[in-house]
Amino acid sequence: MPHPLGNPPSKIIAVHLNFRSRAKERGRTPAHPSYFLKPPSSLAGTEEAIIRPRGCQLMGFEGEIALVIGSRAQRVAPEDGWSYVRWVTAANDAGVYDLRYADRGSNLRSKGADGFTPVGPRLLDARQLEPAGLRLRTWVNGELVQDDTTDTLLFPFGELVADLSRLVTLEPGDVILTGTPAGASVAEPGDVVEVEVGDGRLSTGVLRSPIASADHDLEPWGAQPKVDRAEEESAYGSAYVPGPFLDESLARGLRSVAVATISAQLRRHGLPHMSVDGVRPLSPAATMVGVAHTLRYLPLREDLFERYGTGMNAQKRAIEQLRPGHVLVMDARRDTSAGTLGDILALRAQQRGAAGVVTDGGLRDSAAVAALGLPVFHGGAHPSVLGRRHVPWDTGVPVACGGALVQPGDLIVGDDDGVVVVPPDLAAELIVDCREQERQERFITEQVRAGASVDGLYPLGPAWRDAYETWCKGETQ
Repeated sequence: MPHPLGNPPSKIIAVHLNFRSRAKERGRTPAHPSYFLKPPSSLAGTEEAIIRPRGCQLMGFEGEIALVIGSRAQRVAPEDGWSYVRWVTAANDAGVYDLRYADRGSNLRSKGADGFTPVGPRLLDARQLEPAGLRLRTWVNGELVQDDTTDTLLFPFGELVADLSRLVTLEPGDVILTGTPAGASVAEPGDVVEVEVGDGRLSTGVLRSPIASADHDLEPWGAQPKVDRAEEESAYGSAYVPGPFLDESLARGLRSVAVATISAQLRRHGLPHMSVDGVRPLSPAATMVGVAHTLRYLPLREDLFERYGTGMNAQKRAIEQLRPGHVLVMDARRDTSAGTLGDILALRAQQRGAAGVVTDGGLRDSAAVAALGLPVFHGGAHPSVLGRRHVPWDTGVPVACGGALVQPGDLIVGDDDGVVVVPPDLAAELIVDCREQERQERFITEQVRAGASVDGLYPLGPAWRDAYETWCKGETQ
């Protein structure tokens, strides 16, 4: 189906970074908007395949809101900028990160290929829309991966029109791609990317773009596809998985020692405040080792709950961002008088491959969650939903869970004694020290059972050192 714009625009202008969620994901917030151009030949309509060139691996998608200029705009004021917009539609700012290095900044080959700017399927009359009241959603194979609203833009639409028109005359039919929210990532051949824009009353309909592979090799002249870890991380965004989250030998080592032992060794390393206090395992004999992915709740404010607590809120985004090996760590300010997790979201976390969940708040549907077999450590059972006490605020940030500071990427270990936070760069050394401590404790236990006094024995003192060394040689034979 051809794109709905009719005559090709004189230019397509794309904003690099505009949604707050995307800025947080990228780790930077620009003071002013910046732009790049896409050629009109990149336009496509719904149901038209986006073709990934052979040799490329990172076919990026970015759901966006496209503005179509209705009248000539030159040096307009920000408060008048929206009046120059005639139509609004959905867009996918597609591109291959494998070629981004070749035209760094301009993105010409990486984002300007034929068919890399699908728009449509319908144009919405801008005069019937509130520019700060639009919702953008993107799905990949039916799974919602982007969901954000235009009241979170860094640079409102009218400001973009005004900024551009200071130096560049915008002609009728020109297109402005206004930026993508968090969740933009990579699609594979065979995937289907869908984008929709609406305000609850009016909708662009779903812009549907199948991803396909080119049927020919990329010609050998010119820059060739190239991928490195930094480009992979940029392409995948919040979905980036840098190889295994946790080296399996390290994971086995942490599983082989008790949380109580790890806590003691952390204290000996000058870290006495690494336990997540006040949480208990939902099921007896539960063990958990994984990498922290964080979610922060703030106290309920009724006037903000509609904005932050409904729809694809931070709680749901955190669940959908989980990858195999993640432990979802929730900071609920130790307030257990409302649930922070129930059976449906726990099931979804399990399906995403989560290694476990830790919350210093309440747990709903505790029997159903226990039946899943997912390791869950919680502050206490409670029947109410989060809207009673909490607003899910943000994800992927440092949090305070049970009095412990947890950063995304910290290692989380749990057993019947509780949960501890392990700095990744200390883990290997801790495992060696923990194993030595537990070996000494096995020796000490044998001596106490044989009737020895703990004086000078526990902890192991100089008088017992030779006997311990002899015992160790026998244990290793």
